[in-house]
Amino acid sequence: MFRIAGIPIQLKPALLGLTAATLILLLPHSGQAQRVRDASARTEDEPAFNEFKGVRLGMTTDEARKKLGDPKDKSAEQDFYMFGEKMAAQVLYKTSKVVTISVDFMSASEAPTAKQVLGADVEAKPDGSMYKLVRYPKAGYWVSYNRTAGDSPLVSVTIQKID
Repeated sequence: MFRIAGIPIQLKPALLGLTAATLILLLPHSGQAQRVRDASARTEDEPAFNEFKGVRLGMTTDEARKKLGDPKDKSAEQDFYMFGEKMAAQVLYKTSKVVTISVDFMSASEAPTAKQVLGADVEAKPDGSMYKLVRYPKAGYWVSYNRTAGDSPLVSVTIQKID
């Protein structure tokens, strides 16, 4: 489930991009950051995927936990969350600040597309798997998209601060 302008949205993958673009056009002055942006409006220095459920790199541990709720497992360095049976997330901390957000979608149909995450399509390998990492030096982090091969692929999206 995605949130656009604070509204929970659950759509089939084919409709997700169209719906996100339409909502972005209809809500251009929303005060909340958009996680999925219109890729045509994106610049090379501005990632399309820049937060998860309101959590951004650089937030404090307490701020991240307020946004995501009580983790299934937590420590000073890392929290692990389960969102139902189809999505999990890890948030890593360094000096009490978020430095990595990694989200695993157990169902590819529930996951964002590579284009929604990276702003561009990624060519699938013959086995159906995909991987691409894009660095955004001016933003200070990189974003990766990884889809496993097989009939029930797992999709992982990671945002990590560049040290």
